Amino acid sequence: MKKFALAVVIFFLVLSTAIIKNTTKQIEDEIFTTKENIRILKTDFENVSLEYDYLSSSERLLEYQSQYFEDELIQKNLNDIRVYNILNDVNKIHNFKIIKE
Repeated sequence: MKKFALAVVIFFLVLSTAIIKNTTKQIEDEIFTTKENIRILKTDFENVSLEYDYLSSSERLLEYQSQYFEDELIQKNLNDIRVYNILNDVNKIHNFKIIKE
Protein backbone atom coordinates (compact mmCIF):
# COMPACT_ATOMS: atom_id res chain seq x y z
CA MET A 1 0.00 0.00 0.00
CA LYS A 2 2.90 2.34 0.75
CA LYS A 3 4.31 1.78 -2.72
CA PHE A 4 0.94 2.57 -4.30
CA ALA A 5 0.61 5.78 -2.27
CA LEU A 6 4.18 6.77 -3.16
CA ALA A 7 3.48 6.09 -6.86
CA VAL A 8 0.29 8.21 -6.71
CA VAL A 9 2.19 11.08 -5.04
CA ILE A 10 5.00 10.92 -7.62
CA PHE A 11 2.48 10.77 -10.46
CA PHE A 12 0.61 13.76 -8.98
CA LEU A 13 3.87 15.74 -8.66
CA VAL A 14 4.90 14.96 -12.25
CA LEU A 15 1.46 15.90 -13.54
CA SER A 16 1.32 19.14 -11.56
CA THR A 17 4.85 20.05 -12.71
CA ALA A 18 3.86 19.52 -16.35
CA ILE A 19 0.74 21.66 -15.93
CA ILE A 20 2.70 24.45 -14.22
CA LYS A 21 5.41 24.42 -16.91
CA ASN A 22 2.80 24.54 -19.69
CA THR A 23 0.95 27.42 -18.04
CA THR A 24 4.22 29.30 -17.47
CA LYS A 25 5.17 28.85 -21.15
CA GLN A 26 1.81 30.24 -22.27
CA ILE A 27 2.19 33.25 -19.96
CA GLU A 28 5.73 33.88 -21.26
CA ASP A 29 4.42 33.77 -24.85
CA GLU A 30 1.69 36.30 -23.99
CA ILE A 31 4.24 38.57 -22.28
CA PHE A 32 6.52 38.41 -25.34
CA THR A 33 3.65 39.20 -27.71
CA THR A 34 2.52 42.10 -25.54
CA LYS A 35 6.06 43.50 -25.34
CA GLU A 36 6.40 43.32 -29.12
CA ASN A 37 3.06 45.10 -29.59
CA ILE A 38 4.12 47.78 -27.11
CA ARG A 39 7.43 48.22 -28.96
CA ILE A 40 5.62 48.70 -32.27
CA LEU A 41 3.12 51.13 -30.73
CA LYS A 42 5.96 53.04 -29.08
CA THR A 43 7.67 53.47 -32.45
CA ASP A 44 4.41 54.67 -34.02
CA PHE A 45 3.85 57.06 -31.13
CA GLU A 46 7.35 58.49 -31.48
CA ASN A 47 6.84 59.06 -35.20
CA VAL A 48 3.45 60.71 -34.72
CA SER A 49 4.78 62.79 -31.86
CA LEU A 50 7.71 63.95 -33.97
CA GLU A 51 5.39 64.84 -36.83
CA TYR A 52 3.09 66.75 -34.49
CA ASP A 53 5.93 68.61 -32.83
CA TYR A 54 7.52 69.77 -36.06
CA LEU A 55 4.57 70.15 -38.41
CA SER A 56 1.70 71.10 -36.15
CA SER A 57 1.57 74.84 -36.61
CA SER A 58 1.13 76.82 -39.78
CA GLU A 59 3.71 79.33 -38.56
CA ARG A 60 6.27 76.59 -38.33
CA LEU A 61 5.40 75.37 -41.82
CA LEU A 62 5.80 78.88 -43.17
CA GLU A 63 9.11 79.14 -41.38
CA TYR A 64 10.27 75.86 -42.99
CA GLN A 65 9.10 77.08 -46.37
CA SER A 66 11.15 80.24 -46.13
CA GLN A 67 14.12 78.43 -44.64
CA TYR A 68 14.36 75.43 -46.98
CA PHE A 69 12.32 76.04 -50.10
CA GLU A 70 12.42 79.79 -50.57
CA ASP A 71 10.38 80.39 -53.74
CA GLU A 72 9.85 76.78 -54.73
CA LEU A 73 6.49 76.42 -52.98
CA ILE A 74 3.41 78.16 -54.25
CA GLN A 75 -0.02 78.44 -52.73
CA LYS A 76 -2.77 76.48 -54.50
CA ASN A 77 -6.46 77.11 -54.49
CA LEU A 78 -8.48 74.24 -53.02
CA ASN A 79 -10.73 74.23 -56.07
CA ASP A 80 -7.71 73.38 -58.24
CA ILE A 81 -6.96 70.17 -56.35
CA ARG A 82 -8.16 66.93 -57.95
CA VAL A 83 -8.43 63.45 -56.47
CA TYR A 84 -7.34 60.46 -58.53
CA ASN A 85 -9.01 57.14 -57.59
CA ILE A 86 -8.40 53.68 -58.95
CA LEU A 87 -11.20 51.24 -58.10
CA ASN A 88 -11.63 47.88 -59.85
CA ASP A 89 -9.29 48.95 -62.67
CA VAL A 90 -11.40 52.08 -63.28
CA ASN A 91 -9.62 55.41 -63.05
CA LYS A 92 -11.61 58.41 -61.87
CA ILE A 93 -10.65 62.00 -61.33
CA HIS A 94 -12.92 64.25 -59.30
CA ASN A 95 -12.73 67.48 -57.36
CA PHE A 96 -11.39 67.63 -53.84
CA LYS A 97 -14.15 68.19 -51.28
CA ILE A 98 -13.80 69.42 -47.74
CA ILE A 99 -16.35 67.95 -45.39
CA LYS A 100 -16.93 69.79 -42.14
CA GLU A 101 -18.24 67.69 -39.29
